[in-house]
Amino acid sequence: MIKGLRTVTYPVPDLDKAKAWYSQVFGTAPYFDQPFYVGFNIGGFELGLLPDGQPGAQGSVTYWGVDGIEQEVERIVALGGSLHHPITDVGDGIRTVELLDPFGNQIGLIDNPHFDTAKVV
Repeated sequence: MIKGLRTVTYPVPDLDKAKAWYSQVFGTAPYFDQPFYVGFNIGGFELGLLPDGQPGAQGSVTYWGVDGIEQEVERIVALGGSLHHPITDVGDGIRTVELLDPFGNQIGLIDNPHFDTAKVV
């Protein structure tokens, strides 16, 4: 049974630069920091960085929940990210956006007023 998002990993060519960038974006230091893997706890979920990887914007997109999607896009772009797909109203008050990190990975953001954190297990 799939229980929901637990971990997303991004391959990065420069682990130190990626660690610094993601620390700024998420406003937290990694809880696990080794040469083979860097892990962040983001609201109870895992963001992992894999060294010596080949980033890419193809494939699945992981959406991180936000409030105030416009402000988050501006903040991440100011930190070196770039817009990949504009903010889109996907219906029922839910909005999504896709950005690229400075390393080429796609990052999705979702502003979903219906998401119930009480249902996260």
